Amino acid sequence: MLDPAIQSFLDERKEARLKGKLKPSLSDEERQLIIDRANEEFLLDNWLPKAAKRAWQVSLLSHPSKFTHSSAKTSSIIALGSAKNDGFLRTGNSGTTALDVSGNAASLDVYRFLILTLNDNQTILDHLEADTEHIKIQFTIPSASYQNIKAGLLAIKPIDSDEKITSERLKQVYFPVKDNYHLLSLLTPSGLLYKFKHQINEIRFSDEVKEARDAKKKNHYHEKGFDELYDLTAIGFGGANPQGVSLLNSQNGGVSYLLPSMPPELTPQKIRLPKTDFFSNSLYYKNYESSFKSLDKLMTLDRNNIHIRQGIDNIISFIVSQVIGRSWKIRSSDKNWSEKTSLKPYQKTWLDNAYEEKRAEDDEWLNEVITELARWIINSYKKVVGDKKAKFLADTELIKIKALIKEQQEGLL
Repeated sequence: MLDPAIQSFLDERKEARLKGKLKPSLSDEERQLIIDRANEEFLLDNWLPKAAKRAWQVSLLSHPSKFTHSSAKTSSIIALGSAKNDGFLRTGNSGTTALDVSGNAASLDVYRFLILTLNDNQTILDHLEADTEHIKIQFTIPSASYQNIKAGLLAIKPIDSDEKITSERLKQVYFPVKDNYHLLSLLTPSGLLYKFKHQINEIRFSDEVKEARDAKKKNHYHEKGFDELYDLTAIGFGGANPQGVSLLNSQNGGVSYLLPSMPPELTPQKIRLPKTDFFSNSLYYKNYESSFKSLDKLMTLDRNNIHIRQGIDNIISFIVSQVIGRSWKIRSSDKNWSEKTSLKPYQKTWLDNAYEEKRAEDDEWLNEVITELARWIINSYKKVVGDKKAKFLADTELIKIKALIKEQQEGLL
């Protein structure tokens, strides 16, 4: 006896065909001829062999390439992954096992047939892969052998092979692997998109949510309430032909949601104000370690030409600009903050905007800042590379660094 699910499927297909063919203007003879042909076409003995021959026109997969480009032709990939408590949003952790289908839209009925659940709660595809006696009995027909039908229908599943075909139309990314790179082709997990949209629609449009919204409008209490999702964006795939991308995309109406991806709003870090000395309290030499190591590489070269000297000057100027930036952050604090500190007078003048007028009246404080900053650069350099390896220690180097600082003294004022 034919399984009810199979018979129901064939009957529904026949009714859909007749609905499109039977017109009021037809004569009784014409109507009967169409009905007889449909009855013949949708007998299992006739429909099944033809379906087996069409199955290869669609492919079962989890990551369709046509989401990226309608002309992309790639291997059919099935990659569901296993669940793991690793905190990553990925297919294996989504709880979805739904596979997708891509290919000739006219043959999607073969896939719908294969995922029918029979009276033992197993799908036709499950039975075929397990080669059960139950499916052999169902598919024993006079018009074709069971083995040919099985082979034809299972052509919907890709053959597992190490060789995968990609397409130049896909987006690609170089992914670092040890000392080399792998060129990866990016594919879209349509099962995730489908489940994601379903969950969002549940949050926004379920009967329970509608009831809660109605209660809010009437200013009534509702036990559970509802959630709101703001700034959603819809993205379309496939245009007027979403089936051309995949079956799940078609069931999504060709539209998926995008959540807003915005940078986090970080709480501004509190400025650590110096209490005794700006250079020891507010500047940590290790924060400038990479710059000092780059400086040392140039200093230790045997060659001495204009390019090397210019490189040395550029690194020192970069360090100076970072220190100036730090001083401006401290200046942004409330006026008179330095009154409760034991900073030297020149540093109070430099860093506290309560002394803004004094900064403009004379430059004695500025000379002291330049000298101390130059000494801090030399001492920090020695701490990073070591006293024995440090190359510039003479007074002439101090003068040279002070000259580079003076080039940026506008930032110190």
